[in-house]
Amino acid sequence: MIIAIDGPAASGKGTLAKRIAAHFGLNHLDTGALYRAVARDLLSRGLKLDDVWAAVTAARVLDSRTLDDPALRGRTAGEAASIVAKIPEVRSALLKFQRDFAARPPGAVLDGRDIGTVICPQADVKIFVTAGPEERARRRSTELNAAGIAISFEEVLEQVIMRDKRDSEREIAPSKPAADADLLDTTHLGIDASFKAAVDLIAAKTGLAGRSSHVRRAH
Repeated sequence: MIIAIDGPAASGKGTLAKRIAAHFGLNHLDTGALYRAVARDLLSRGLKLDDVWAAVTAARVLDSRTLDDPALRGRTAGEAASIVAKIPEVRSALLKFQRDFAARPPGAVLDGRDIGTVICPQADVKIFVTAGPEERARRRSTELNAAGIAISFEEVLEQVIMRDKRDSEREIAPSKPAADADLLDTTHLGIDASFKAAVDLIAAKTGLAGRSSHVRRAH
């Protein structure tokens, strides 16, 4: 079984995807970590993020064992990743890695921004997790402040809006729901409620009972 979890930054898709994978006994891949790792490797070598040849080379030799690097979770890594992710050749270089991961038994949960539309269009379940920009900025600023990073809500909100614009307007694999995805709005949901809604949806899609009222069809 393949489950595609897409959505914008700080929507809760990563946390949700991990819990879903553990619940169903599936492998999990945060595909955004791939782009953050490529950006990290470029910067560590003193290379420019928009250097196509260098970025593609870094993507092709990416060591998957480094995807748990804590440095990939910071604000700087996320911003750098969004630059690298705009390079078509980098996306192509990482496409096989992601599809091979999804094909491993017993199945996988992949989260990102183009899983249901590009990486795994054949996924058994596609969920587009979203939340209002103000709520996402609140979550991200709280997370950063707790980690000792001093940043205002207003600054984070501006970053969230800019990131949404960049991801949704890029020419290659823009961030948007797949035509057959279901939207899960987590604006007013905690992680437990979001998880239950997602599990209900997955159960319904895979022939089991239960469907959450928080889920609606994407159009």
